[in-house]
Amino acid sequence: MPDHRIRVVDALVDLSDEYREVLRPGEAVRCRDGRVRRLPRFFYEFPSWDAAKEADLAPDFKAWEFLDVDVREHRLLRMGDRPRYLPLATALLAAQLQLLRDRAGTYVHISANGGYRSPSHRLSGQPTPHNWGAAANLYRIGDDWLDEGAGITRYAELARELSPAFRALPFGNAAGQTDDHLHLDVGYVTVVPHDRSDEDQAEPPREEPRADANDGAADGAGNEE
Repeated sequence: MPDHRIRVVDALVDLSDEYREVLRPGEAVRCRDGRVRRLPRFFYEFPSWDAAKEADLAPDFKAWEFLDVDVREHRLLRMGDRPRYLPLATALLAAQLQLLRDRAGTYVHISANGGYRSPSHRLSGQPTPHNWGAAANLYRIGDDWLDEGAGITRYAELARELSPAFRALPFGNAAGQTDDHLHLDVGYVTVVPHDRSDEDQAEPPREEPRADANDGAADGAGNEE
């Protein structure tokens, strides 16, 4: 069952300058669709990678599954002896994915770099729901590998049938499509805890929000969902 003892932090208030530079909490950014949105401000804190491996976000989903990344993520968020952070919206995504897991009756596997990505992740070109902790790339469900059109389309339709909250990208190799995983997201969700407010911002909104969530993104990375 979900672990209600997980600490919630306000990244604008509780975290160091070093973490704020990487997570950019509450910052206004221009997303791929041209709309301006604010990056997440409130996060679940896991003291270590081992703690994330033990923490439940839903009956069949652990926190680590949404934090599993490679060297494309900022080094600060990969170090085993450092805390790990997930936006609060990830618990909502996990609850939606639990519906899919229950219907499929088998394991749902999230790709490395397929859950939460910080704005400093090299796959974070123009912001997507991955930067809100509200998207997951699935590479396998049970024995079904999601690397061809029939499987991706089948499970995309099933996900949309289970929940109107799900958006599934269609099969294909153009921008906004996927051909080697199933991308599911629940939008640009932000969650404010009962005892907190997001009215106060550390900085006023930028008149021209950053168009890119990662100034050092690799060439072509902006098409990644």
